[in-house]
Formats: sequence, C-alpha cells, structure tokens
Amino acid sequence: MSVSPFTQNIIAVVWDFDKTLIPGYMQAPLFRRYGVDEKGFWSEVNALEEQYRARGCEQVAGEMAYLNHVLAYVRRGIFKELSNAVLEELGSELEFYPGLPDFFAELRALVKDDPRFAQHDITLEHYVVSTGFTRTIRGSAIAGELSGVWGCEFVEDLDNDSDEIAQIGYVLDNTTKTRALFEINKGVNKYPDEIKVNSNIDEAERRIPFRNIIYIADGPSDVPVFSVVKRSGGRTYGVYNSGHKDEFRQINELQRQGRVQSIGPADYRSGTQTHMWLSEAVSEIADAIVRAREAALGDRVGQAPRHIND
Repeated sequence: MSVSPFTQNIIAVVWDFDKTLIPGYMQAPLFRRYGVDEKGFWSEVNALEEQYRARGCEQVAGEMAYLNHVLAYVRRGIFKELSNAVLEELGSELEFYPGLPDFFAELRALVKDDPRFAQHDITLEHYVVSTGFTRTIRGSAIAGELSGVWGCEFVEDLDNDSDEIAQIGYVLDNTTKTRALFEINKGVNKYPDEIKVNSNIDEAERRIPFRNIIYIADGPSDVPVFSVVKRSGGRTYGVYNSGHKDEFRQINELQRQGRVQSIGPADYRSGTQTHMWLSEAVSEIADAIVRAREAALGDRVGQAPRHIND
C-alpha cells in the first residue's frame, strides 16, 4: 500500500500583487527613478501589438511585449544600468494597502496559536503569483512573509560581464499563472528535483490540495486562476480599491458571474469585510483539516470493543 509523502495540513494563501496588495502597479518606482512618464510607457506598450503584427508576427503575448519594452529602454539608455539589484531596491518604495504586511502574520498566527490546530501541526503559507517583477516583490516589505514568488525575471548581460539586464529569463502571464497554482498544489516549488508540474499525481498525494488554497486578486485578468481554484474546491476572493467605482464594478461583475465567492475592499485591517472573510476562510479550512485527520485516525484505530446491552 502506498503512503502519501504529505500530510496535507498546510493552507496556502495565494495573492496577486498589483491592485491587490498595492493600489497601483509595481513599475511606478522604476518610472520615478528614471523620470519616465508612466502613462506614456504603457501607451507605447499597448501600441506594440499592432506594430508586431504589421511586421508579420501573428501571435503577440502582452507580458512579453512589456518586458521587451523595458529592455528596449535599457538599450536606448533611458533605463541606464538597470539591474536586478536595482529592481529589488525599488521594491522598498512600494506602499501597501492598509493592514499590510501585518495581516500576513495574523493569518499564520490564527492557525499556529489555536491549540486544536496546533495539535495537528497545521501551518499557513503565503505566496505571490504576479505578472510583475519577481525581484521587485522580493525587495518589498512583504518579502519576509512569503514562502514563494512567481513573476517575471530578467537575466543580466552575461556576454559583457555587466549587471545591466539584457534578456528575459522567465515570463508569467495571466494564463500561465495557473501553472504556478499547480506547482504549489503538487509541491513542485518545494521538491523541484522529485516532482514535476506535469506529473500525474492523485489529489490525495499532493502537498497542498486545492481545497486548502485561497486565491485573492482584483480583476478579469485573474479569471483563469479564479476558475481553477474555485472548480477544484478552493476559495476565491476579489478585492477593489475603496472609492474607485470602476474597480468595484469589474470585481462585482465577476462575483455576479460566479467567478469569485465574495468581494471586499482592499483593506486588510482588523474589523474590515476583507479581514473577517479571509480569517474565517482560513479557520474553516483548518477545521476541515482537523475533522478529516481525526476521522482518518478513527478509521485506522477502529472502535473499542464494548458490552452489548440487553
């Protein structure tokens, strides 16, 4: 009889980044550093698809286009000497929504400090899955709270032994974000040599089953991940910037369509809708883990013999 290598007593809270943890986009400090107009840069990026197609490129990936445009700015000397170290340094300038990063530790303590959950060694891990810069996330105030980050990576100029970024090393888009979810689910991120993302692994054998995963994000671009998590028994939650009607409308529409289970403002302070919903979701998942483990123990041990009453 095979024995699962994982006890499945881990809860994963998986976060989008831009407009989920911070009000805007993580590239803002980069533009400020080099005096580049943010809106102008993104307008140029949005025009690239048409330019690529005019040159015979039939398939254009949005994330690849914006990363290539960053590199174009490096080559032109606009982002002069931009390195991975600089990208990481810029992360320290990011300002998070209210309640962060404290909320990350609060959710971990929710399971760690409960004797019933502690008895079953239940733990909670935070992950970020983003189409932004991995290095910038790792340089931000939440870096120490994370068990893993998926994002886009640059490679520095190896030919000239320079720190300046010169190539794209890894791209994550809104569809391949689902791959990151499966890596978390199967444990690929923790055991890359033993487990591959395409390995056929029964759900009962995976490190973090989808029923133990909560995904939080802000909009339509996250529909592929919302769908995978929700369909597989996990929890989905949408956030919006308080007072921004357009952001509320788009996430409210996703709730109306059944894409997300609930929505709330991106305010993670104690007492807010978002703080309470996510805290309750974590507690409910932890309770379910306890019940499942106690039931499994009862099945293995069996019932103690007893007298039959006449």
